[in-house]
Amino acid sequence: MPAFATVDAYLASLPEARRGTADALLPIIEAVLPGRGAVWHGHPVWSLGPKPGVSPVCHLKAYDTYVTFGLWRGQAVTDPSGRLAANAREMASVKLRTPADVDAVLFTDWLRQAVGLG
Repeated sequence: MPAFATVDAYLASLPEARRGTADALLPIIEAVLPGRGAVWHGHPVWSLGPKPGVSPVCHLKAYDTYVTFGLWRGQAVTDPSGRLAANAREMASVKLRTPADVDAVLFTDWLRQAVGLG
C-alpha cells in the first residue's frame, strides 16, 4: 500500500466495501478524539500526544476482507461483549467486515476507557 499523508487520503484509497466500514467507524473515533488522527506506519492512528504515535489510543487498518479497529491498551478495557481479541503486548482489536459490525455505543465506551488509560 502506498504512503498516505492524511487519514482522509488513506480512507479515499480504500475499496468501496472497506471504505464503507471505515466511514462508519470514523465519526465514532472523531467524537472521542477530535482532530487527533494522523497516518503513522502506513495507517490511521489517533493519539493523545503532540505527534502521531505519542500516547497512541487507537488505529484502523484495512485488509482485503475486513477493517481492523485496534486499541493500544485494549486488554485493559472492560469489554462485556467479548468482541475485543487480545493482540501483542497490551493491544486488542476487532475485525469489522461490514458497516453493520460497527456498534457506536460499544466502540465509544471502549474509546473513552482507552483515553482514560492514557
